[in-house]
Amino acid sequence: MAFRKSRKITVVIPTYNRGSYIIDTIDSFLNQDYQDFEIIVCNNNSTDNTQEVLEAYQGNNKVHLLFEKRQGVHFARNTAAKYASGDVLYFTDDDMVATPNLLSEIVKVFELGYNVGSATGRVLPKWEVDPPQWVENLLFNHVLSLNNPPEDLIISSYDCNVFSCHQAILKEAFFQTGGFNPENVAGFWIGDGETGLNIKIKELGYKFAYIGSSVIYHRIPPHRFTQKHLSNRFENHGRCDAYTTIRANKGMINLPKETLSELGYFLSKLRFNLSNSRRDINYLRFIALNFMYMFGKLSYYKKASHNPDLMEMILKENWLEE
Repeated sequence: MAFRKSRKITVVIPTYNRGSYIIDTIDSFLNQDYQDFEIIVCNNNSTDNTQEVLEAYQGNNKVHLLFEKRQGVHFARNTAAKYASGDVLYFTDDDMVATPNLLSEIVKVFELGYNVGSATGRVLPKWEVDPPQWVENLLFNHVLSLNNPPEDLIISSYDCNVFSCHQAILKEAFFQTGGFNPENVAGFWIGDGETGLNIKIKELGYKFAYIGSSVIYHRIPPHRFTQKHLSNRFENHGRCDAYTTIRANKGMINLPKETLSELGYFLSKLRFNLSNSRRDINYLRFIALNFMYMFGKLSYYKKASHNPDLMEMILKENWLEE
C-alpha cells in the first residue's frame, strides 16, 4: 500500500479521574514509530491525582497539557482540537494503550484517494483479569468498545464501527462538522458523541475507513462486565440513540409511536434472548439490559419533550463555538 509520511497528526486524549491509567496511554503514543505528531492531553476537571500525574510531562515538547473545567468529554475533545497543529486529528481515550505503529498505519488510508474523512482500526481488549467465557462470547463488540472484523481494509460510505477511542479525522473535515456532540458527562450520557459526529462526516460526503493493522488495546477492568455496569451502559446507549433520533426528526417527538416502537423492539430481543438461552444461559442477562436500553430511550424522549433547554441542546449544530 503506497503512502507518504507527510501529514502531521495531533493525538487528542481527554481524561477524567484516570490518574492510574493515563501514564500508560501517553507513553504508548510517545513510543510511536511515526515521528510527525504531537499529543494534547485535556484534563476534564478531574478530582483525583490526574493533574499531578500530567505535570510530569511538562518538559516534553511532544506533549501539551490543557485543562477544561466544563464537564463533558465533548468539551475536552473540542477544546483540544482548537489547539491542534496537525493535519489529522487522532482521538483516543485515557484507558487505551497504542501499539507502536498505530499512527503510521492509520494515516495510510488518507492517501488512498477515496476521499476518506474518518478512519479507525482494530480495538482489542487488555483484560485486567481473565474474563468469564460468556464475556468473550457475547461482549466482544461495541458494548466494550471493541472492534475486530476479519477484513484488513474497509472503505465505506458508512461508519465502520468508528469509536472515539480509536478515530482519526482530517482536521478540515472535523471543523466542517462543528465538532463532537455531547456524550459522556462524568459517566452520564446526554448525547450521541462520535455517532453524531460520524453522521455529520457522512453528510459532508466523506468516506470512512477501517485498517486492521492499526491496533489499540482497551483496558477493561472486571467491573465493566458486571450486570450493574452493563445496565448503566445500556441505559446510556438508549439515551444516546434517542438524541440521534430527535436530531434526525428535527426535534419532533411522537411519544406514543416511539413507545410502541421500543416495546416492539424489546419484545423481539426478548424472543431472541430466550431462544438463545437454550444454548447459553447468559443470554438471559440481556433481557434486563434491553429493558434498561428501552427505559433510557423512552425517558430521554419524555424529558426532551417537556424541557425546552434540553431540546435546544439536542438541536445545536456547532459545538466548536462553545
